[in-house]
Amino acid sequence: MAAVIAVWPFSFALCLTSEEIVARLRAAGYSKIQEMPAAAVREGTARSPIVDSIGHIAEVAR
Repeated sequence: MAAVIAVWPFSFALCLTSEEIVARLRAAGYSKIQEMPAAAVREGTARSPIVDSIGHIAEVAR
């Protein structure tokens, strides 16, 4: 019998909790953060931020 080992491209230990994501967004200047649909306000403008599994923040054009 052979064993099969799947290697994921990332570790689940590196994933952020929803509380950590909100904290990172607040630290980056976002407010009024909504989970679905992804929306937040930064510098008085509604935006759609995306946070990856290690905490990098990017914005999607609305």
